[in-house]
Amino acid sequence: MFLSGKRALITGSTSGIGLAIARAFAAEGAEVVLNGFGDADEIAKLCDELGASHVGADLLTAEGCEELMEKAGPVDILVNNAGMQHVSPVDEFPVDKWNAIIALNLTAAFHTSRLAVPHMKQKGWGRIINTASAHSKTASPFKSAYNASKHGIDGFTKTIALELAQTGVTANCISPGYVWTPLIEGQIPDTMKARGLSRDEVINDVLLAKQPTKKFVQPSEIGALAVFLCREEAGNVTGANWSIDGGWTAE
Repeated sequence: MFLSGKRALITGSTSGIGLAIARAFAAEGAEVVLNGFGDADEIAKLCDELGASHVGADLLTAEGCEELMEKAGPVDILVNNAGMQHVSPVDEFPVDKWNAIIALNLTAAFHTSRLAVPHMKQKGWGRIINTASAHSKTASPFKSAYNASKHGIDGFTKTIALELAQTGVTANCISPGYVWTPLIEGQIPDTMKARGLSRDEVINDVLLAKQPTKKFVQPSEIGALAVFLCREEAGNVTGANWSIDGGWTAE
């Protein structure tokens, strides 16, 4: 329970990767603040399960980010995990989608970080963890906004790591490949139908085509890595981009 007495805010944490990180932190005694959308009853159950609070906010705007940070209160651990995706050729890419993806995936992390850092510096301890992606290290076609935002979050993380290097505050990225979540699982039947493939073919030849291990990353694995980055033994680990992608970016 080495995180007892520390407050952790995880954006986009009512499901998927963010929820796995929240559960991992709660298991180590952290006071967890959830953020994200979903069914109100389900969110209430999660809060009961984790002994957590929940703050909903529109992270597409500076005002929404400021509202989130004000309601969450001073945080010792900040995980910028909320994100979105859109797939389209660049010459057809909707401008509103571009703006929204950059706002949520990148600019929101700037706003939450700038507001969290003063408290962390004052305490002489803090952890900023940004969920990036294998696409922070390599690109795929038709994902221009997502690729740009994830490359950007990598650079932003390195910059603040250098700025905070002597304050006791670290900043790191976690860059997953394909993660086994309900969202991914739900795409399999439609892809089977569209491509005339079996379930195994969709998994191995489509979804996991770039992951040499041919295994999905499990959300709990990302949670475990996030916990490690919060340990005292990781106090000199900063400015790093941690791949957890089955070897995708090794090629």
